[in-house]
Amino acid sequence: MIRTRTKNTSNTPSRLPPWLRRHIRESEDVHALKKMLKEHNLHTVCQSAGCPNIAECFKKPTATFMILGDICTRNCRFCGVSKGDVLPVDPDEPRRIAKAARLLDLKHIVVTSVTRDDLPDDGAGQFAETVERIHRSLPDTSIEVLIPDFYGHEESLMKVLESPIDILNHNIETVPRLYPEVRPEADFERSLGLIRKAKKFYPDLLTKSGLMVGLGETFGEVIDVLSRLHEVDCDAITIGQYLAPSRQSYPVHEYILPKTFDAYRDVALKIGFHWVNAGPFVRSSFNAEKLMMKCKETRGE
Repeated sequence: MIRTRTKNTSNTPSRLPPWLRRHIRESEDVHALKKMLKEHNLHTVCQSAGCPNIAECFKKPTATFMILGDICTRNCRFCGVSKGDVLPVDPDEPRRIAKAARLLDLKHIVVTSVTRDDLPDDGAGQFAETVERIHRSLPDTSIEVLIPDFYGHEESLMKVLESPIDILNHNIETVPRLYPEVRPEADFERSLGLIRKAKKFYPDLLTKSGLMVGLGETFGEVIDVLSRLHEVDCDAITIGQYLAPSRQSYPVHEYILPKTFDAYRDVALKIGFHWVNAGPFVRSSFNAEKLMMKCKETRGE
C-alpha cells in the first residue's frame, strides 16, 4: 500500500512536516502595500485569514480584497476570520478598492467577503458595486469574485452575475460528511447548486471552486466531490492543505503528502477540469491570475 498521508499529533508549527515549512522574508514592497491598505482602510483575505502565501502573493500585480468588513456572521470551525458583531456596510468601500487597484496597477483582482447573513441581499449589492467600480477604473483588468453561498438566494447570485466579472468562484471547502463538524451553517448541496445556477445562466462564465484536505476526509471522498463539481460544469479547482489558524479551530487530522496532491491533480484533469492547482500551500486565490492567462491562451486572445 502506498503511504499517501502522515498523521498529525499537534497543531503547533514545530510539528509541521518538512514540505510545510517555509521561510519567506517580507520585502519592503510588501510592507509598503500593507501600509497602503491600512491607510485606505481596506481588508485583504490574505491578512484576515492568515494565509501562508502572503509574502509571495503581495509581490505580484494581483490582490484579493475582502469587502463588507472583516467580521463574519457564521462560525465555520476552519476559518481564521473574526466572528462577532458586524459593522454597517460602508458605501465608500467600492470606491476605495477601485482607487487602490488603480494605484497598484493590478492586472487580476479577486473580490471576496465575509458571510453577511444579516443583510437583505446577503451583501451581493456591495459585490456588484465593487466590481463595477474596478471595471470602470481598470477596464483591462480581469476580475474574479469569491462569493459565499448567499444562503441559496438566487436574486443575490444574479446581482453578482450581472456585473462584469470574468470568474465566479465559490469554495465547496470539504466533503459532505464533514460539513456538520467543519461548516455547520453551510450546506454541500446548496453550494453545489450555486455553481450549477451560475453556469446555467451564464454558460461562458468561468466557474471555480476550492477544497481543503487534511480534515479527516478520505481519498475516495475527495474524488467524489471532484466528480460532483464536474457534473455542475465547474471549470477550475484548487486543492490545498488545511492548516488550523488557531488552537481553538478545527484540528488538522492529517498532513497530506505532496505526491497525493499530484494524484488529486491527475484525477481532476482526467475527470475533465480545465485548470487544476493542487499542492500543500495552494489556497483559493493563490496564482489566481494563471487561470485567466490560460483561458486567454485557449481563446487566442
